[in-house]
Amino acid sequence: MNSSLSIQAVVETIRSVLPANRQHVALHEPAFSGNEWTYVKECLDTGWVSSVGKFVDRFEEELASYTGVKRAIAVVNGTAALHVCLLLADVRRDDEVLLPALTFVATANAVSYCGAIPHFVDSDERTLGVNPYKLKCYLEEIADQRPDGCYNRLTGRRIKAVVPMHTFGHPVDLDSLAEICQIFNISLIEDAAESLGSFYKGQHTGQRGLLSALSFNGNKTITTGGGGAILTNDEELGILAKHITTTAKLPHRWEFNHDMIGYNYRLPNINAALGCAQLEKLPEFLVAKRALAERYSNAFTKLPGVRFFSEPANSQSNYWLNTLLLDEGCAWQRDALLAATNDTDIMTRPVWTPMHKLPMFTDCPKMNLSTAESLEQRLINIPSSAMLASGFTNA
Repeated sequence: MNSSLSIQAVVETIRSVLPANRQHVALHEPAFSGNEWTYVKECLDTGWVSSVGKFVDRFEEELASYTGVKRAIAVVNGTAALHVCLLLADVRRDDEVLLPALTFVATANAVSYCGAIPHFVDSDERTLGVNPYKLKCYLEEIADQRPDGCYNRLTGRRIKAVVPMHTFGHPVDLDSLAEICQIFNISLIEDAAESLGSFYKGQHTGQRGLLSALSFNGNKTITTGGGGAILTNDEELGILAKHITTTAKLPHRWEFNHDMIGYNYRLPNINAALGCAQLEKLPEFLVAKRALAERYSNAFTKLPGVRFFSEPANSQSNYWLNTLLLDEGCAWQRDALLAATNDTDIMTRPVWTPMHKLPMFTDCPKMNLSTAESLEQRLINIPSSAMLASGFTNA
């Protein structure tokens, strides 16, 4: 049954949280308030702007230290990172890879790059990510365990991996997913593109998967302009990830010898320099973003028809993108609310079109996706930049 919320009240509530001196408010802007100019200028002054340089090594070391993994490999973007994660997990042509229908298209695209088949699963309204309970029940219906892995008895294809995505920075239920992967002999690969600075039961996201992928696109919590990283606790996989993302070139003073098909996925030194400066500010960004989220949460406490989405239990979210969740009866007002906010120069956006509704993925296998389809109609992202809470300014 349809109900109604006050569009004007929602707009005014969002505006009440934002700085009074901001006319146009973007969804998520980068903040450059530290050593960005200094480090990038060093690259320009020394000429080390391309695929090698001290900032690449430093960025990788500091990422590994911050996230708690053994190896971090910097690459050109988050999609490339996820592509390599899948390859290193032995995802092959015509394998199936389980992933949420409610995700950014890069997750499904990376699976397709391997020649594999995206297999869409439903979401959990408590986390906005993969629903472990529904996934387990689904696999009990369709999975056939064989000596060489888990197979889909409906299609005859191997189910090689599951790729949960930490939606808007909110960690999924990793314990339950890890248990499912063990039961069904499926690899766990985390799409942590949105969750740098997010923790699940005290452990940074990206540690539970065999491999994980980060993104540092311009709208992420920290940015390298474009960029990503592969995380792993497997030393051998880390070495191999570095090798194949740098064209699989064998070390030599002058010879160009390559021992396997590799990819030119290297992050340039000048981008890594930006990343090093941003990492230095990450703790401040996270404090500011949590403060902004708390202000939104308090502001929306008593407004009927809509609620602010808060971090799941046992988690500490980076609140990459703050999110409103409309009541089911108010879903019909989503587009009107998007129009009203954007008309007043407050940038908002809906969640992504679910993958199974995109033309290139309509024939892919899928389970019942009722929650994902409901969330699609009810989620709205609202301004989330760290500077909105802290007063960060670009130097």
